[in-house]
Amino acid sequence: MRPKRLVDPRVIDRERDETVYGSGTDHDHAVAREPVRRCWVNLAEEAEPLPHARDQVRRTLDGQASASVVDDAVLIASELVGNAVRHTVTGPDCISVEVYRDVAVVSVHDADADADSVRPRKGVSYEELGGRGLRIVDELAAEWFARTTAIGKVVVAVVQLDGREAR
Repeated sequence: MRPKRLVDPRVIDRERDETVYGSGTDHDHAVAREPVRRCWVNLAEEAEPLPHARDQVRRTLDGQASASVVDDAVLIASELVGNAVRHTVTGPDCISVEVYRDVAVVSVHDADADADSVRPRKGVSYEELGGRGLRIVDELAAEWFARTTAIGKVVVAVVQLDGREAR
């Protein structure tokens, strides 16, 4: 498994309570920019949030990236929403997808404030049914992190787009 560079938590716009993404890799000097496309979906009232989340990620990324990158983003969203379903009392509150010129940012919010518990499990055997979700996210996302918010936590995955120009 390749090592990941997580988003520096100092690059949080405290006024707007969101991560600021810029071009390049030096997040300390990131420049805020508006997404070219965004989607926010309430999942709190969905009896089955996974299909709804997958569909919205696919629709938001349509025409913004290759089919394989879209599939990766859908799988990442599935894992994050699935973890909120399985590991929190109330399940996911919402999912948001923001598409920038070179990245897509998938964020899943829930009411559980324990962001420190969001980490890949070690030593999962092939016989076990679960425990691989965040390892999959770690492999597919350019970077990801979890942080506490005012009303719970958010798990964010950044997906590198494949050079197709965002419209």
